[in-house]
Amino acid sequence: MMNKDNIEDLFENLQHEFDVEVPSDDHKRRFMKKLNNKDVVAAHKSNRNFWMPFIGIAASLALLVTVFVGSQKDESVYDLASISPEMAQTQNFFDTTIASELTKIEKESNPETSLLVADAMMQLKRLEKEYLSLKEDLSESGNDQRVIYAMISNFQNRIDILQNTLKQIENVKQLKNNHNESSTTI
Repeated sequence: MMNKDNIEDLFENLQHEFDVEVPSDDHKRRFMKKLNNKDVVAAHKSNRNFWMPFIGIAASLALLVTVFVGSQKDESVYDLASISPEMAQTQNFFDTTIASELTKIEKESNPETSLLVADAMMQLKRLEKEYLSLKEDLSESGNDQRVIYAMISNFQNRIDILQNTLKQIENVKQLKNNHNESSTTI
């Protein structure tokens, strides 16, 4: 820190460099004019700052309403799982079984069975479209038992198609093996 003597010396050395002139008469008027302009600018900025929280709140509310409406549309289309825990287990069983059968078909698929597999996939797509229609019917009917039965039947039909395709693939493999055995014994 500077001691008192050093400060006094500093001011004595700088004494002739200070601006000691008296401002002009016009200075006060110009200063007040600039000050008033700053008040207008400050008022404009404070007006904008006043509305910013409300704009943020309005944007948040708009976002919440959008999310709520979007989620309501998704919930309006039901499937078996939305009816009861038992139906959720049923749907899970069917989904798991169908996925398992599809995996088996993929493993067994070969050039000789490609037409069988393609036909099965077309039938599955048709049943999946039908199931989507049934989901809409279920939401409109308010859990009508006939629609629920049709949905379960749709799942069963898909499993039947996959199991029949697997049987046909197995038959093709057996025919091929029988043919190979008979041609090697001749």
